[in-house]
Parts: sequence; structure tokens; C-alpha cells
Amino acid sequence: MRSKVIGAVSLAVAAVGLFAVTAPAFAQQKTITVWWGKGFYRSEDDALIETIKKFEAKTGIKVELSQYAIQDMIPKTVAALDSGTVPDVAYSDSYDVQAQGKWAYEGKLEDLSDIMKPIEGRFVQNTLDASILYDDVAKKKAYYGFPLKQQSMHVQIWNDMLEKAGFKVSDIPNTWEDYWTFWCDKVQPGIRKATGQRIYAVGQPMGVESTDSFQSFYTFMDAYHVKLVDDDGKLLVDDPKVRENLIKAMKDYTDTYIRGCSPPSSTTWKDPDNNVAFHNKTIVMTHNFTISIAAKWFEDSGNQTLTPEQRAAGKKAYEEDIITASFPKAPDGSTIRYRSDVKTGLVFKVAKNKAEAKQFISFLLEEQNVRPYIEGALGRWFPVTKESQESPFWQADKHRKAVYAQFKGGTAAFDFTKNWKFTILNNENVWAKAMNRVVSEKVPVDKAVDELIARIKQVAG
Repeated sequence: MRSKVIGAVSLAVAAVGLFAVTAPAFAQQKTITVWWGKGFYRSEDDALIETIKKFEAKTGIKVELSQYAIQDMIPKTVAALDSGTVPDVAYSDSYDVQAQGKWAYEGKLEDLSDIMKPIEGRFVQNTLDASILYDDVAKKKAYYGFPLKQQSMHVQIWNDMLEKAGFKVSDIPNTWEDYWTFWCDKVQPGIRKATGQRIYAVGQPMGVESTDSFQSFYTFMDAYHVKLVDDDGKLLVDDPKVRENLIKAMKDYTDTYIRGCSPPSSTTWKDPDNNVAFHNKTIVMTHNFTISIAAKWFEDSGNQTLTPEQRAAGKKAYEEDIITASFPKAPDGSTIRYRSDVKTGLVFKVAKNKAEAKQFISFLLEEQNVRPYIEGALGRWFPVTKESQESPFWQADKHRKAVYAQFKGGTAAFDFTKNWKFTILNNENVWAKAMNRVVSEKVPVDKAVDELIARIKQVAG
């Protein structure tokens, strides 16, 4: 009996001792909330989730991940800011273009310099530049974001449709005017005669709700060397040369539609719609701010939920039928320097667990974690680190090689990285509104451009 009592007491003491050791550990365990834009492909999301699991196992910090569609991220984040219940870490493909510069200016973002400065050497300079924003409350520029991935402009062409129209890739002109004439006056009549179908040669994004429309229009502006701001963000739109070349860019962009060379519905397209038109083969080519169009067919080629015939069609489309190309030479014969849109994540100043949030970001940006996430997007995003850019992934096929070559040729930043008020203009999509003034309301191009300039001055002056 005595031995049983002693044993029971010993167990009780042991239990108390165990509780005394482990209770503080449990009490100290942190949980961070992470809001993230939903990936385009399952492999992208899977790579993020795998990194989160590794982070939890290494640090003991629990991550509550919530993923949302891109169109929902900004409204949800604004509501969270209004209520004061923000996530600890947040990332959306739309933050940089439409909101992040404004939030930095208003003093709402946490300075991430303490985690970014020690690893600056791993990143390509343009991606660092895009993450350094101005805080008007603190009166300083700093890392009010972390670079994660980037994208740029590409042309996607159905080679088999081009051949059906009676032409080869080598027939495509590389001079500006001849290039657009070729598609509208030669390819479109050719494909319609060959198929008997009302197919359009070009998919020209023009919808007000489409980021593709303003990203594509920027490429036309760059073809005419339109510079809206200087490096300090000061407007240059009062320069008569800027106005003259902006009119030329707008005329060329809208002429494709006016000539009946782009589907009537392209004036109301949202971001997925030029992809859908291309996949359905109702257009022969389109310009798109990633190679997501080609990558869709690559994903199909390995999708085990599809039939063998569908997988074979995906493989043929990706490897043989779809071409990833660049724009032609600019009107003056120079090579267009493409814009790069560097996608950045953030931490809000009022976040509850900023130290742990920074731990998570540092872990995510480690090479072995960020690379699978970027490559999981199948070429849709290009890396921001020097080492990942040289990964064999980017030499694996013709589409990825085209992306690699374009970025290595050098890129330029968008105006919103120099003047945050351009995020407001992008959110309004003043570019697409001007296009629609021309094609739908029959307003002269110069008048539409003058209205555009007036709005730019009103918002960003």
C-alpha cells in the first residue's frame, strides 16, 4: 500500500513538473495570420503551403493562411485597415499597382529594412528599387514591402492558325507599322477565308476592369518613348512632345479595334478574357503581361484529371503550336524596353505580431523556399533573386527562354513606383477609359488624350 502511495505521489510530482516545463512553451507559442492571393496554378499554392509547413516545424510559430481571389484582396484589406484587424503578413498581385504606394505614403506600412538590407545582395536591383517606397509621415524612403516576383509583356501567337492563314513566323514583320498591318490586312482575311469563321487576328485588351489594357497601353507608350514622370515622380505631361507621342500611341492602340481587327467584346474584357479568346482560338494573337496563356497548356499536358487526348492536346499546343514572342521594333527602329511589374508583399504598422511576421518573410525569401514557389507558377512569374534567375527551369523550353531573354535585356519600372498617385490612376484605369472614349463614343484621339492628361495632372500633379 505504501509503495502505491509513493508511486502515486511521484507521478503527481512528475506531472506537475512536466506541466511546469511545457505550459510556458504552449503559452508562448505564437500564431500569425497570413493573407495571400490565390495562385493561378495548384503547384504554386502547393509550394507556398509546403514552405509554411517547414516554417512552422522550424520555429514553432503557427501560420493561419487565408487565400483570396485577386479581385477580393484589396477590398478585404481596406476593410481590415478600417476595423484595425489587419493580417500579420499580406500579399496580393494587385497591391503594388493599386494600393501599396498609397499605404506607404500614409504611414500605414512597417519598415522592413532590417530584414531586407542584410540580403540585398541576393536580389536584382530593379526588384529592390520597386520595394523602396516613400512614407510621408516618417519623411523617408525605406523598404515598405518585400519583392517576391515580377512579370513583363509578351506576345502569344497560334502558329498553327498563322499557317492556316497562309503565313509562316518568318513572314511576321519586325517594323512597327508593317507589323500591325500584317495582322489586320493579311492574317485576318487569310484565316477567315481558310476557316469560314469570324476569327480576329488580334486580341487587344481595352476593358476598364482589365489591368491588361493599361499594361499593354504602356508598351505602346514606350514604343513612342512617352515619359510621363521623371525619376523623382514629377509630371512631364505639359511637354508638347509628350502629348504628341501620347496621341500617336493612343491612335495606334485604338486603330486596331476601329479597323475591325479585335473582337467587339474586347472593349469590356476583364483580365482573363483575352486568355479565354486565345484558348478558344477566336483570335490568332494577343499581348499579355505574363506567359500564363502558354503555361495553361503546359499544365493541361500533365493534368491527370484530364483525358489522355486532352493531355496530348496540351503538350502539342505548348511545345509546337503556341509561340511566345516580343513586340516589333518601335516606330523609330529602336528596341522597346519593356516594363517590369515587381510584385511586393507587406506588413502593416498596426499588425499584432510584427517580429514573427518578419521571421516568416525572411524564411520565405530564402532561396530554397522562394524558388519552388516561383517555379510552381510554371513561368508566369520571373524570379527576383539572381540565383533563381539562373535556375535550369528558365532554359527548359522555348517559352521560358523567351521570358528569360526579355528580362535579361533590361526592363523599366512603372510610373507608380516613382509617383504613388499613379496607383489611383491605374485603379481608375484612365488609360482604358480614354480608349473607350475613342472607340465607343467616337471622341477624336487628341481630345481623349487631352482629357487623359488633364486627369493625370488632377490626380498626380
